[in-house]
Amino acid sequence: MRETPRAEPPQPRPHRAVAHTPGALGSGTPHRSDGRPPHTPRGARQPGPGDCPGTTPPVPGQSAVFWALVTLAVTTWQVQVHGPLARLDERLSRALVDTVPRGLSEAASDLGDVTVALPVLACAMAHAAWRGRRAAALFAGLAMALVPLLVVPLKLWTARPGPLEPWAHGYYPSGHTATAAVAYFGAALLVSRRLLPVAAVLTAVTATGLVLRGFHWPLDVLASLALCLPLLRWPALAARYGRVPGSRHEEREST
Repeated sequence: MRETPRAEPPQPRPHRAVAHTPGALGSGTPHRSDGRPPHTPRGARQPGPGDCPGTTPPVPGQSAVFWALVTLAVTTWQVQVHGPLARLDERLSRALVDTVPRGLSEAASDLGDVTVALPVLACAMAHAAWRGRRAAALFAGLAMALVPLLVVPLKLWTARPGPLEPWAHGYYPSGHTATAAVAYFGAALLVSRRLLPVAAVLTAVTATGLVLRGFHWPLDVLASLALCLPLLRWPALAARYGRVPGSRHEEREST
């Protein structure tokens, strides 16, 4: 007599529609009701905290801010004691100054002037406020307001002479570089993260022009960039958390 075959437990049916919820009636995965997200690249994914990958837009993490502050402290110390790093910095500057036409280097350095950079940030702040992101606009403005409050005391304390004007003092750190970094990166964070590469290029062009023209030593612009990274953390966080939920003007960052 033939043995009656035993009933097999239900097996997943991969050909069923993938739009079904796991564990629901008719789903391709029977008896699954744990509610876990699907393991696909577009599955449910919660953004991490401000210091972790996955934030939108990108936010400088605590490690980046820490190393920026370390860089600022080391460069300031070397400038104050005229250490080996400062002497190397001076030799590098003398080799770079006037290697391009002065008109070109001056035009590049002018991108960090307040008459050029501040209107860009102001327009971005107005755009963000109109989109309902007033907190992000406010923090970007505060970051810019802090630039002279931090840069000027450092200039007075270090009293570093200039590459082409050794009788003048107050070149460390570079105010033009700090203005360009906060204005252009702040504007990009307020308008669209797709503009972050543009902000990086504008800031780099400004810093390069200042060095090639002889307006600043290389360490001056490096210290300014390190000083600005903690400041840019504020508008970056506000750009993520400062939206007005349900506003019809809310920017869709994910598209």
